[in-house]
Amino acid sequence: MIEQIRLSNGIRVCMEHMDSVRSVALGVWVNAGSVFETEENAGISHFIEHMLFKGTETRSASDIAAETDAIGANLNAFTAKECTCFHIKALDEDLALAVEMLSDILQNSTLETEQMDRERGVVLEEIAMTEDSPEDIVFDRASEQLFKGTPIESEILGTEKTVAAMQREDLLGYMQRYYTAENIVIAVAGSFERETLLSLLERYFSDVPHGERHDAPTVSIKEGFRTALVKKDVEQINLCLALPGAALGTDQYYAQAVLSNALGGSMSSRLFQHIREERGLAYSVYSYPMAYRGAGSLCFYAGCTEGQAKEVLSLMLGEFEDVKRDGISEEEFVRARQQLKGSYLLSMESTMAHMSALGKTTLLLDKEYDLDGTLNRIERVTQDEVRCAAESLFSPEAAAFCAVGRLDGIGDTLKMTAEDWWKRNGRQA
Repeated sequence: MIEQIRLSNGIRVCMEHMDSVRSVALGVWVNAGSVFETEENAGISHFIEHMLFKGTETRSASDIAAETDAIGANLNAFTAKECTCFHIKALDEDLALAVEMLSDILQNSTLETEQMDRERGVVLEEIAMTEDSPEDIVFDRASEQLFKGTPIESEILGTEKTVAAMQREDLLGYMQRYYTAENIVIAVAGSFERETLLSLLERYFSDVPHGERHDAPTVSIKEGFRTALVKKDVEQINLCLALPGAALGTDQYYAQAVLSNALGGSMSSRLFQHIREERGLAYSVYSYPMAYRGAGSLCFYAGCTEGQAKEVLSLMLGEFEDVKRDGISEEEFVRARQQLKGSYLLSMESTMAHMSALGKTTLLLDKEYDLDGTLNRIERVTQDEVRCAAESLFSPEAAAFCAVGRLDGIGDTLKMTAEDWWKRNGRQA
């Protein structure tokens, strides 16, 4: 059973007791991510995530690592566009230490200047590392173009310039604004005794100041077709087309997820079968949806050699036109919907997965997570809904295309191929 309460200072707590497990997963979800940043402080949410593991008033960075390892726990964090999450998974017998440790790093980190200068180098290396992955580059640039002029456009890691300029007072000011009770959700899933858990949370988190709740910024994707060609000395041409998709928590999201599965979400999908299996033109070809509060996208990717690139892109775009015109077959629809249901259920077989679903749903959608309700909504997706999703998706008001690789001989051709598709299918202003 899932239960939601508030601590005395207003922090929302969502918890789910799970039988037959010995672990407990706790996550502190903060309403702070790159969508809340400015051009000047881009990457500050991610930098703070790093710094909170570098020492508190009573623990050094090595102490934090040693104490975690001593109980066999997993302590980590991540920064996303719309949130930051600090999480730990431990045995139920170590619940008290897990709660206290999360509280310590969030409330008592010293953010020492010397540690900050050292970690700055780590973050800059992380930024540089992304430049070595053409697949990451093509996704990032396509998304950046699709969401150009909106808060979602910003890079989670920031830039070399913004990270190099950050000072301790910048981090402290940002935390004072966003790391407050009204912007925090604590999610717990697994084996725990309810009253013990609530007592621990109240003891260690009640001093977090109440603060002002910050709503997600409005996102309005600008009309038009945008391209980005990135020259990179790599073996393959990496292709990505990004289209506006359904927002998080909407009914349309489920129909688009089924459509994405049918097109490129599995080995039986159209793109995989027609481009890889039947023609041998690419090793990696797939699609995936991304959903945010108020906006979303559906991205299609393929990696291939220069000689195959135009044909691969043309085949991909041709599949879009076929599905827009004829929809998908009953067999494809049933298989894609069942695959979505099955993969979703399999992904939920851990305390961390349940904790993540609880925290994300509560923080971003301000509602209670409901596993059965999600499964029911997947099962209620109809073929007609998928057809309508295809018609809307493939007659977009905006689209973005990106290619990464050795583009001197093929870049302009790929751009024109994508633009021709847009001229035939895009809803022009």
